[in-house]
Amino acid sequence: METVRWGIIGAGDVCEVKSGPAFYKIEHSELVAVMRRDAAKAANFAQRHGARRWYDDADALFHDPEVNAIYVATPPKTHAEYAIRAMQAGKAVYVEKPMAMTYDECRGMIAASKATGMPLFVAHYRRSLPYFIKVKSLLDADKLGTIVSVLVRQFRAPLPSDLESHDHTWRVEPSVAGGGYLFDLAPHTIDILDFLLGRIARVHGFTTNRGGLYSAEDSVTAAFAFESGVVGNALWSFVSSSAADSDRVEIIGTNGILSFSVFGFIPIVLENGDGTQSFTTEQPQHIQQPFIQTVVDELRGIGQSPCHGETGARPNWFMEQLAVVR
Repeated sequence: METVRWGIIGAGDVCEVKSGPAFYKIEHSELVAVMRRDAAKAANFAQRHGARRWYDDADALFHDPEVNAIYVATPPKTHAEYAIRAMQAGKAVYVEKPMAMTYDECRGMIAASKATGMPLFVAHYRRSLPYFIKVKSLLDADKLGTIVSVLVRQFRAPLPSDLESHDHTWRVEPSVAGGGYLFDLAPHTIDILDFLLGRIARVHGFTTNRGGLYSAEDSVTAAFAFESGVVGNALWSFVSSSAADSDRVEIIGTNGILSFSVFGFIPIVLENGDGTQSFTTEQPQHIQQPFIQTVVDELRGIGQSPCHGETGARPNWFMEQLAVVR
């Protein structure tokens, strides 16, 4: 296709700055239509972002003849349904992460992509950010020697909404999100490790609820091994003391250690026989734009995006290997 003409379904907060503007700022890419069940909000978003049309019915968007690609930005509960319906309507699909509620749903989406011939992309946009490309370049330059292991730590205190029983975000409602903050945030971590170190082949671990603030898991541990033989360990906690706040990944090799964050974009630090070096990168205004550029390029036949359905499903598989402790 010469021009990618987008329709957005679920034009909520993530679309305001992170992703939405990229669809009309990239060359050969246009935002044609948006859909939300709340007609007033759909109309408001369309007016502010220059979309030509808005809908409050998904079928109307799927069958808009001018739209040739759909961005599914709803909560995970409807990712599989909307992605499959869009592909069956002849539209390429770019779906938010986590890809779906379950790994089985992911596989259904992949099957629909193969059956319809419609491309399926998953929004693991960190793969295209300068920060993680820099991390990968350091690994590819053999700055650590043989990579031995990886350690992941993400701890944070409860959010104010977590403390209000009547004001919980949908992100901690398993019936809507698939799980809790693990499902919302850990896919970014799992995917970036896949990007940096290759596919994870085996996972064992546990999820539990220690804070009692909501029904979803809030504390998680995992041990995993990559196809390459590298081993890893991860701890996530979303109810820990603020004194324990941490967002840190350490990749350890025979000749050094490389540390960075997944969400905070703190300086990348390399420690090896040459001493200690620190690296910073500038993040784009619209954080998904570099990745969306790769999607547009692939749809136009001039490039390739780094995350399709089969890769995007791997975090769902990872999370389903974790046993629930009650």
